Amino acid sequence: MPSRSFRIGRSATGLGLFATKAIKRAAYIATYRGRRISAEEAARRERRGAKYMFELTPQWVIDGSPRWNVARYMNHSCQPNAKPLVRKGRIVFVALRAIEPGEEITYDYGREYFDYFLKDGGCRCTSCGGKASARTRKNTTTRKPY
Repeated sequence: MPSRSFRIGRSATGLGLFATKAIKRAAYIATYRGRRISAEEAARRERRGAKYMFELTPQWVIDGSPRWNVARYMNHSCQPNAKPLVRKGRIVFVALRAIEPGEEITYDYGREYFDYFLKDGGCRCTSCGGKASARTRKNTTTRKPY
């Protein structure tokens, strides 16, 4: 089994995913794993405080809460170095650019996440430094949790 190109570690916003090796642009990083549940069930769980819900389609969501889902540790950034893609019914992350060892692996959670979780307090990613980001508010990419 090949060794992973990342590790879980402490970041400015909690736990994060950090590169342990150089990762080339467009290289596969990780798959968002967990149980596939209906959007209705995801909404019920989210109302009870569940996190790590990632929309696969308007009808299906991946509950990425198990700790063995290492992709759940990727934090948000308004200037991300990775992006999620849907491939063969799964969500995979690929590098948007070369990522250096020690660099945190991040992606943009998108507008819905910003509106639901960050709008009042503003974005706390390292590129924003705690300010609300116009770029995040306008972004409509697939997001992590609801």
